Amino acid sequence: MRTSNSTRRTPATVRRLVATLGLVALLAGALAPATLAADTLSLTTPFPAVTVAPGSKVSFDLSVTTSSPGRVDLAITGTPSGWTTTLQGGGFIVDAVETDGKTASAVTLGVTIPDTATGSSSITVTATGLGQTATLVLDLTIKASTGDVTLTTDFPSLKGASNTSFSFNLTLTNNTPQDLTFAVVAQGPDGWTVTAELTGQSQAASAIVKAGSTSGVSVTAKPPDSVAAGQYPISVVATAGTKQIKQDLQVEITGSYALTMSTPNQVLSAHGPAGHDTQQQLTITNGGTAAITNVTLSATPPTNWKVTFDQPTTASIAPNQTVTVTATITPSADAIAGDYQVTFNATSDQQSTASTDIRFTVETSLEWAIVGGALIVVVFLGLWWVFKRYGRR
Repeated sequence: MRTSNSTRRTPATVRRLVATLGLVALLAGALAPATLAADTLSLTTPFPAVTVAPGSKVSFDLSVTTSSPGRVDLAITGTPSGWTTTLQGGGFIVDAVETDGKTASAVTLGVTIPDTATGSSSITVTATGLGQTATLVLDLTIKASTGDVTLTTDFPSLKGASNTSFSFNLTLTNNTPQDLTFAVVAQGPDGWTVTAELTGQSQAASAIVKAGSTSGVSVTAKPPDSVAAGQYPISVVATAGTKQIKQDLQVEITGSYALTMSTPNQVLSAHGPAGHDTQQQLTITNGGTAAITNVTLSATPPTNWKVTFDQPTTASIAPNQTVTVTATITPSADAIAGDYQVTFNATSDQQSTASTDIRFTVETSLEWAIVGGALIVVVFLGLWWVFKRYGRR
């Protein structure tokens, strides 16, 4: 029986057919759209199992990641009776997030646990989007708090003058397994101005310190101007619910330093002739509450003037004590008559200073006054002689 040429297949023909089919399959695979690959969705948290105390509030940091941009809906299931759970992001309570397909989107799950909670519980968070579903199981074990809260400072005692504003830096450490909301107050002696605030929370009455973290506390104490030297206590209390943590501080006042300078009669002017010495008394008073030591006087006179003191340095001036010093002012010999300013300064070991300005009037010297008077007499005598000799003609 003969086979028709139309149905006969030679080996060469079969090989060509197989090669053609393979090429078509290869091209189809290369041209397939990338969108045929399935999207991925993940929901993670760094700490899915925690131990917490009854009556506490804890938070879980969740990360939602997708392989392409899209919306992911979130749902919470398994919340025990009496518990409260919320999903927060961007300052809002949220039910979904929009991912960019590159970086993880952050969401915080807050869990409030009642005081009566015991045992262990699980909460499930489900993420749905882009045709995918991901679940995350969070395990919470309820146990009485084993951590503690401390309030410490490296420098509990400061020393200074009564006109100093004292600043203390404290550290509030929350070693409990739950986030705590703290308020801080500070109290000092009567008449003192004492303030306390959590670092970065100057406008807030309280702030949350997360479990296992710390917060700075700033305390400022300003004594009244009239406070006497001595040691004064400052008390700082941080309160979170029924917890109260106390830290005692201390300020040692060494006294205030206040120099003033004037003259015995409060008149700030003097006068004298050029080139001659004129004495001017000065009073230096310590109006503070502690002794001021090594009070040194100096002066800033006009050019070529000279100023000296009978007591340039006073070893110590007790509180409310006044010392009188005599200054000798010598104007330059060629100073013309008129008003000049001489500035007197006082400095001390305690950085307390004082100054006063004296207006010094340079008068015409006695010699020139005599010469002037003699000239006037000579003029009058000359006029008298002229009138007497020629007046009758």
